Amino acid sequence: MLHSQSKMVNPVKKGYETVNGIKMYYEIYGSGKPLVLIHGGAGSIGFDFKEIIPRLHKNFLLIGIDLQNHGRSEHRDIPETFEQDAKDVAELLKKLKIDKASFWGFSNGGNTVMQIAHQYPERVEKLVVASSFYKKSGMPDGFFDGMENITFESMPKSLKDNFLELNPDQSALKNMFEKDSKRMQTFTDWSEDILKGIKVPVLLISGDKDMPRPEHTVEMWRLIKGSELMILPATHGSYMMPDFEGNIDFKTIDFTANEVEKFLNGK
Repeated sequence: MLHSQSKMVNPVKKGYETVNGIKMYYEIYGSGKPLVLIHGGAGSIGFDFKEIIPRLHKNFLLIGIDLQNHGRSEHRDIPETFEQDAKDVAELLKKLKIDKASFWGFSNGGNTVMQIAHQYPERVEKLVVASSFYKKSGMPDGFFDGMENITFESMPKSLKDNFLELNPDQSALKNMFEKDSKRMQTFTDWSEDILKGIKVPVLLISGDKDMPRPEHTVEMWRLIKGSELMILPATHGSYMMPDFEGNIDFKTIDFTANEVEKFLNGK
């Protein structure tokens, strides 16, 4: 298993496709069974999966996608929804001639991949749902109250810097912040039927000090029949990426990548 001190691997292909009225950016790494990587709110391919791509590219065809308003993809003036993101991903994969794939979604990306399984079950092999939620009570007390008063200034510097490196347009950064914030502010609980209806193998991952409560991840595990559960000693995503201060727990990330690989390759 590779440590991230090694150099970032180069994509075998990268570019844009016009999808539902916007240009969407993607990167493809490695070869093998397709695994689609979906970043979280305010993230991008390279921010959320920088540590995972070097660890898995030798065994999978990794397709990283920057969602609407994020990374190098174009912006929309309509509200963001997980359903729209699912639609965009499905359409982009069609253009790339990928009929069926596994999906790894982190944070809001986990909501997106669950919507892909809900709307396009025939397109999904397996799901990895990392640090995600399906109803408001799954998040810490005060989380949604805090979202009502969130300010652009409070956005983590690492996320701002990452965005501006990919797209130096300050107004685009503010648009992403506003769209991501509004999606959380207007979020309404999903029906349990969405999770109960997922029939493909699912691995749920969370940190014990994550944003979604560990109890909530357990609740999701009970709703998705036959799913697998992994709760690690970690903060939000620090089991697969640097934390917001830039600290990297290499051994835990190695472990996560290894377990995901076993899950995806298992019968």
